[in-house]
Amino acid sequence: MVVTALDIFEIIAAVVVGILSVARLTRLLVLDTWPPVVALRDWWDSKTSVREDGEEREGPWYALVSCPYCAAPWLTLPILAWAVLSDTHWTWWLFNGWLAAAYIAAIIVVKDGE
Repeated sequence: MVVTALDIFEIIAAVVVGILSVARLTRLLVLDTWPPVVALRDWWDSKTSVREDGEEREGPWYALVSCPYCAAPWLTLPILAWAVLSDTHWTWWLFNGWLAAAYIAAIIVVKDGE
């Protein structure tokens, strides 16, 4: 199998787009205030909290939706699997490119006024 410069470019582009896409998904899950995601976090918190001695505390799975270091690996898994199993099908590029572009655009807008 001969690896061409175009193959190397596509791999690098897929890695960059995938990382930015997972970063956006992680921020959406962990920090954003979009009502459906807030409801998901609240639901998760209620399911993973533990009651001990009359007090509610965080259970072992609690941080999965509140910690970016905990959430990112699990969000990376389906994005990576989709890329590998579909051979980066155009649908992978469309979905992940959309998330990556949205994330970069938001960062630019936030930093633009400074």
